[in-house]
Parts: sequence; C-alpha cells; structure tokens
Amino acid sequence: MASYSMGDLKKGLKIEINGIPYKIVEYLHVKPGKGAAFVRCKIKSYLNGKVIEKTFHAGDKCEKPNLEQRTMQFLYDDGEMYQFMDAQTYEQIGLTHDQLGDTAKWLVDGMNVEMLFHNGNPIDVEPPATAEYKIVETPPNFKGDSQGGKKPATLESGAVVQVPFHVLEGDVIRVDTQKGEYLEKVK
Repeated sequence: MASYSMGDLKKGLKIEINGIPYKIVEYLHVKPGKGAAFVRCKIKSYLNGKVIEKTFHAGDKCEKPNLEQRTMQFLYDDGEMYQFMDAQTYEQIGLTHDQLGDTAKWLVDGMNVEMLFHNGNPIDVEPPATAEYKIVETPPNFKGDSQGGKKPATLESGAVVQVPFHVLEGDVIRVDTQKGEYLEKVK
C-alpha cells in the first residue's frame, strides 16, 4: 500500500492511521530553532467526524486509504436514514443522520452527490460545490432596506443562508455549499 511521509502532508489530503481514514483539515509546518522540523495537523475522522491533533516527525509515515468515490443520487429521508441510489447499478444505500452531520442540510430530492467509500463502506457524502435552491421563507423587504444589508433566508433543503434584501420568497438562488454562502440570484 502507498504511504505518505511528512513532506507529502498538506491540507485536504486523505490519510489512514491505524485503519481509520482521516482528512487533514489544518496543517502547520513547524521549524523550531533547535531540533528537527515537524508537522502539526488537525485531522478529521471520516468514521465519526471527530477532529484530533496529530504531530508528524521526519521519519513518520501514514498510509494512503483505500477510498473510492461514486456519484450517487439522493432519494429521500425516511426519518431514520437518508437514502441514496447508485446511478450505474441502481443499488440503494442508506446513511444515518450521524454519518451525514451538517451535509444533510444541503440535500434536496434528486440531487447528485459524491459518496466516498472506505473498503467498500460508505463514509462521507459531498454535495455539489455550488447548487441552486428555492427560497421558502424570508422576511419581506421594508422601506429603508438598502445596500450592503443581509437577511436570513430558509432554503427548500432546510438550510438558512444570509441573502441581500432584494431576494424574495420563491426566488431561486445559487449557494456555495462548502462555505454556506449566497452567491447569486438565478435568472
């Protein structure tokens, strides 16, 4: 199996330690005045979502995880699990609310997502980087609302984002799902 050394580590890299797949979320290369350089990382477990700190020294190695990414279609939430379907094989896979975490607020029926598998087991879902959503609830505009202001808007998926005052209920907007930010109103 391929492995990474201290010099290969960077933010976003997927690694495996003791059979558990992680993603590096923060990375800091430390070169002290005395002694050898080392890398201090915050890594997030794909299995339980916990973030831990890990320090890598010059001789340390970590494995490349056995990960596979497949395009899946989100079908529905049955109350206990979120149901997805493989577009190629029509196989259905269910993930619990805990497995999805914050990602669930960006899912709408029929949306294509990227599902990550570790040794054949689903471990993570990534919605598209940008997606279009209909606004189902937002306060009305008032006289005096003008440039630069923002108001909360609830999307059809259940997520809440800050939008400019000119955006109204029923409008369709484009949202950056990674940052949770309004991008633009769709014509």
